[in-house]
Amino acid sequence: MKALEIIALEEVKNDLLAGKKFYDLNCDGIGSYFYDSLLSDIESLFLYAGIHSKHYGFYRMLSKKFPFAIYYELKKEIVIVVAVLDMRRNPKWIFKSLGKRIY
Repeated sequence: MKALEIIALEEVKNDLLAGKKFYDLNCDGIGSYFYDSLLSDIESLFLYAGIHSKHYGFYRMLSKKFPFAIYYELKKEIVIVVAVLDMRRNPKWIFKSLGKRIY
């Protein structure tokens, strides 16, 4: 399915900035690479929205380069990105985080 629009919740920006900060603390410059890579993954949803399996009630796309997942919902031809979460976290934490995301 081709999406016409991608909307991200405000929390997604915070998720991306937290990931960027984490990687910048480990190695200078990697945080920007992380941020750009995840934005590219999100933009790929224009072409690939809806083909991913559902987890915790949302579609989940795994990042191609980092251990992060992009959780999103489809409303007709609009993709709503609700979270970008670190897959190394406890699954209970991921479930709890997703439950707090309201759009």
